[in-house]
Amino acid sequence: MKNRERSRRIKMILMDVDGTLTDGSLYLLPDGEEVKGYNVRDGMGILMARLAGLRTGIITGKTSKALEARAARLHVDELHQGILDKWPVVEEIRDRYGLETEDLAFIGDDLGDLSVLKKVGFSGAVSDAHPEILKHCHFISGLPGGKGAVREFIEFILSSQGQDWARLEKKIAALKD
Repeated sequence: MKNRERSRRIKMILMDVDGTLTDGSLYLLPDGEEVKGYNVRDGMGILMARLAGLRTGIITGKTSKALEARAARLHVDELHQGILDKWPVVEEIRDRYGLETEDLAFIGDDLGDLSVLKKVGFSGAVSDAHPEILKHCHFISGLPGGKGAVREFIEFILSSQGQDWARLEKKIAALKD
């Protein structure tokens, strides 16, 4: 099955954080709290997916209050932090929404994402992902993690699904009013 065909079926987009939604850098404040940077293009991509009728979710091995706030601002349907074995969480999400594994997309960057990437309907990686990850993905972004790769992945899916960009633009504009 071709990648465009696979992505037409997607109803929910799941993603990793560190190295995918971020560039993988962690900055430690004097009080020990970690700080990460998120790309606004990735955030807009997540909002676009939601406005186009797709569900979104984040599954990450780390835990961060800042990520909770970011996910809430982006109206992410599912946020799961502190998860090292991601596949059981993906199965739980899939079953809760009555989806098939082929209805799920996932984008990641490192070995902790491999079990999910091998099983979902449409798998993606950032350009600077671990070489083993790159071998198992349907889509490889031209961009590294934290630099718009998630947005590129989402736009590929929406484009494959025949997204009406003018209609989506109106929905985005309505959010700003």
